[in-house]
Amino acid sequence: MTYAPPPLAIVDKILAQVKFDANGLISALAQAPDGMVLMLAWMNADALRETLLTGHICYWSRSRQKLWRKGETSGQQQKLIEARLDCDMDAILMIVDQTGVACHTGRRSCFYHGVTPDGLRDTAQPEISAEELYGR
Repeated sequence: MTYAPPPLAIVDKILAQVKFDANGLISALAQAPDGMVLMLAWMNADALRETLLTGHICYWSRSRQKLWRKGETSGQQQKLIEARLDCDMDAILMIVDQTGVACHTGRRSCFYHGVTPDGLRDTAQPEISAEELYGR
């Protein structure tokens, strides 16, 4: 399945309907086509516009206060397959084609801390080291 970007006028109409929070953000969930939840991040209007227009996932980094183009430094890119806004128009689910791993820890998914009766348990091991991901 290939994402077909809408024209700018349509993207702007969509953005006008999105309910960004007080900080101008919406939660953005990335999911693989097989249903695995890869990560949760944030988007502002500029990040969402860029994502919808290009098909390349762009988030808003709250810690760096700038656009974060997924894979820009690590090469672990996400390409949009499908985007869906929720019923309240304040969260977006993106089905993505993930190159490599999604998590900065080297795991496929950021959701690897399993809750057990004994506390947290790692449910996945890194597939690649931070050194390999970021050249550190």
